[in-house]
Amino acid sequence: MSRPSWREGRETDMNHEYDIIIVGGGMVGASLAHALATSDYRIALIEAHAVGRSGQPSYDERTVALSYGSVRTFKALGLWDELKAFATPIKHIHVSERGRFGATRISHTEQGVEALGYVVINRALGECLYAQVSKQKNVTIIMPARLRDFTVDSERVTVTVAPGPEAGEGKLLELHGRLLVAADGSASMVREQAGMQVRSFNYGHTAIVANVTPEQHHKYIAYERFTDTGPLALLPISQGRCSLVWSNREQDVDALLGLSDSEFLSRLQHRFGYRMGRLVKTGARSAYPLTLIEAFEMVGPRLALLGNAAHSIHPVAGQGFNLALRDVATLAQLLVDGDEQDAGSEIVLNEFARWRRDDLRKTIRLTDALARVFTNPLVGMTHAGGLGLVVMDLIAPLRWMFARRTMGMAGRLPRLAVGQALRRPSHQGTNAA
Repeated sequence: MSRPSWREGRETDMNHEYDIIIVGGGMVGASLAHALATSDYRIALIEAHAVGRSGQPSYDERTVALSYGSVRTFKALGLWDELKAFATPIKHIHVSERGRFGATRISHTEQGVEALGYVVINRALGECLYAQVSKQKNVTIIMPARLRDFTVDSERVTVTVAPGPEAGEGKLLELHGRLLVAADGSASMVREQAGMQVRSFNYGHTAIVANVTPEQHHKYIAYERFTDTGPLALLPISQGRCSLVWSNREQDVDALLGLSDSEFLSRLQHRFGYRMGRLVKTGARSAYPLTLIEAFEMVGPRLALLGNAAHSIHPVAGQGFNLALRDVATLAQLLVDGDEQDAGSEIVLNEFARWRRDDLRKTIRLTDALARVFTNPLVGMTHAGGLGLVVMDLIAPLRWMFARRTMGMAGRLPRLAVGQALRRPSHQGTNAA
């Protein structure tokens, strides 16, 4: 994949009236900009870091697990044909608990789909998105640049941006728009400056992320393994490798990161088992703390929070980016269906918040419950988790409901999430079983 041709915002553009100003040009912000490609909205996309590096995929590249619903979204956006070359299908999911007899197995054939989801290289997804966004006539990319502050009145939002790699170089730029979208991550500066409150919970765990190679091919199985020190996931990726997300107690992480590769693999093997034979190779390891962050409100006056700026959840079940992409698809649909008038209207923002509420609540409860139940030191709680896996494996309707939720196919879905373009039908949204 060739490197996109970046378009930097010129100073002559900066005093222009935009309709939508997106702060954060990562996968969430860029997805929204691209989703609105066929609209008449004038969009400014502000990103602090240069993105999209050339070169071949390396062993250690980070990945994201796309649910079936997210794949349908990217198909509807015309991106999947290119992304599929960098994607590995998940055809089966195996959920188990170390030291217990409980297990749940979910198959793509049972769900009637080609794959339950796909694991995609982050770099490829980012480059694909920016290659498209950089061609859009209705988008100005301002990069690198950082938000300094913003003000909101009844008619518009005014955003002050510091351009340059040091975010302090050159002349401050002033942008005007109708809607400010915060896609700037869990430590969102937009959310903080707006005074929007969050509830947070520190799980006391840190995720170790790496790529590992097993002796045997993964056979396109995604493993979710619950252990007494935290859940671990091994997701299938290219060349027979697996993408590892291993949750560990905070006090154990430094020691694990300091191990030699062979010692690290031995520890991981002890926790995971031998379902794919021996684990023979690992790439570089990185770590990030696990904290639940949920904004009490997703919207404010002329302001919407998307993705981690609104909800940062535990990685168990791989729902984070998929939840964010449903934010994107919903907001994009409401903006297009709003006849492209005032993008920051109270009607659009309130409907966006109402629409997202049920999905957010159920997904956050699911991931939070899984994270807590299977790491709770109380014996009764861990036994209850194992029993729950057995029951789910035996009772098909329960397994079906769990699969539909994690595949992004439950509840009221925006058109993009069911593979439809952002046209204007006579009704909004689709109810999926």
